[in-house]
Amino acid sequence: MNTIVSIDASSAERLEVVRSADRLAAIESDWMHLWHRTDGLIFQSHAWISAWWSTVADRDQRALRIGLVWNGDRLVAVVPLTIGKRKGLRFLEWAASSYTDYGDILVAPECSLSALQDVWAQICDAGGFDIAFLNHLLPGAAVRKIFTPDTSGGIRLRPNHREEVSYRVAGQWESGAAWFAEQSKKTRQNYRRGVKTLEEAGKIKFRLLAPDEPLQPVLDRLSALKRRWLVERKRESQLFEEGAPVLAALVDALARAGVLRIFVLECDGAMVAVSINFVQHHTMMAFVTTFDPDFSQASPGMILMMDYIQWSIDHGLGTVDFLCGAESFKHKFATQGVVLQSVLGARTAQGSIASLADRMRQRVRHVRGRGPVPTS
Repeated sequence: MNTIVSIDASSAERLEVVRSADRLAAIESDWMHLWHRTDGLIFQSHAWISAWWSTVADRDQRALRIGLVWNGDRLVAVVPLTIGKRKGLRFLEWAASSYTDYGDILVAPECSLSALQDVWAQICDAGGFDIAFLNHLLPGAAVRKIFTPDTSGGIRLRPNHREEVSYRVAGQWESGAAWFAEQSKKTRQNYRRGVKTLEEAGKIKFRLLAPDEPLQPVLDRLSALKRRWLVERKRESQLFEEGAPVLAALVDALARAGVLRIFVLECDGAMVAVSINFVQHHTMMAFVTTFDPDFSQASPGMILMMDYIQWSIDHGLGTVDFLCGAESFKHKFATQGVVLQSVLGARTAQGSIASLADRMRQRVRHVRGRGPVPTS
């Protein structure tokens, strides 16, 4: 059941908390209008959230909690949250959090701060969770308005020790070739050596997939390669499970938004590296990248990355953003890094105990020199 309340009789603003798939579908047009109006990232679009919700494997273990603020008949804010279960606890978190590199809300300039805080309070008061945990927060994230010290209602969210770094390639280059020329001699030699190794196996080609090319063969190939990579490292991901629909749904959301860019490196027509990217805010963003381990000696993933960085510069993009994750290959090319913060607040006694235990573990790690000083 969805909840709708007025803030007060004199205000045109009203609040709503979306809990059902039917209501989520019904607000698509209003949500997308707000998304376009606020120039939001794809992660906060209706297409992204609904693609995830319609395909997530454990939906019966989750609950929608999407806060809305309406000004008359115009949607002016979206707070896209869900409740999920992990390690015996119920978490209030970003909708599609596993696949959302930058978490945030959508808010129009005319939306009042009090309305944002009130919809947050309404979500918290409804309960159903032990801990609220919002992560992947950029320094300028709009959601920070909700958990300012003067927040009057809802759970108080405090900085948490969990942080990630988003690495980017940003600078002024006349061309992709000029960027390449600035790389170290060793990096340039490794690139050329990798290209030569691939050429010994067959004709190689770097290209951007055409908009009308079928996507499923590419996604099947990428998923198969990712599964091999995960098995070797004894890891799992629902995104790449055979037959799982979520990757195709998310990529379709990118395609329908007109931001999808898929780059492939081929050897004799076979894909030896794939990168699913998208372009927003004058930035090339790398969502998923993989390569064929049978060609690892040639480092096809590195070759593809250097090729699409040069392509991006040649096409006037000012930044290449590798999104979340501090993998060494990202740091190697990055010219800047942005720290993504997280906030946490407990609602129940069980949540408070778990939060306290987590802080104690962090203090022990800090004493041993293994981690940062806990901040919550």
